[in-house]
Amino acid sequence: MNWQGITVGYALSGSHCTLPEVMPQIKRFVEAGANVVPVASQSIMTTDTRFGASAHWQSQLRELTGNEIISTIVDAEPLGPSKKFDVMIIAPCTGNTTSKLANAMTDGPVLMAAKAQMRNGRPLVLAISTNDGLGLNAANIAKLLVAKNIYFVPFGQDNPQGKPNSLVARMDLALEACEAALQGAQLQPMLIERFQYA
Repeated sequence: MNWQGITVGYALSGSHCTLPEVMPQIKRFVEAGANVVPVASQSIMTTDTRFGASAHWQSQLRELTGNEIISTIVDAEPLGPSKKFDVMIIAPCTGNTTSKLANAMTDGPVLMAAKAQMRNGRPLVLAISTNDGLGLNAANIAKLLVAKNIYFVPFGQDNPQGKPNSLVARMDLALEACEAALQGAQLQPMLIERFQYA
């Protein structure tokens, strides 16, 4: 697929342990020729963790994309009228973000950008990363699975013995999932085996 002239909204919510896996995927979009605009949750913008300092991740996002980070509701609101994103991906998409999206809550820049994308009838791709995907959040994922213009990066259980409710997407399939979504299709198989048994 030719990504020249395509603008990708790449949103990150606070699954900090997944960020090292996500950054190379942003680079793949850029190298493919897409204009990538980062959108970051308050957690990404303000929280230092053992996986890296907020300033480090912000710096990487700016360097990789060459664009400023959309980090407030005010900055994200114009995305609706401007129809800026051809496709938007939330990767990682936490259980908290999944829950709010499924229940029409808009309390941050990632959710405001997602709302704008849905308003415009354009593809929104979710790369879930949640410890309760097969717990209380299963109902929210189910609601989003049948929602129009919402697609998923293939996902599966990442630790069935230690965290049986946990679901994580194959972040390395982000670009392929977005390609399919731009064609109005769900990348298959959607449910995959992430965990390899010994």
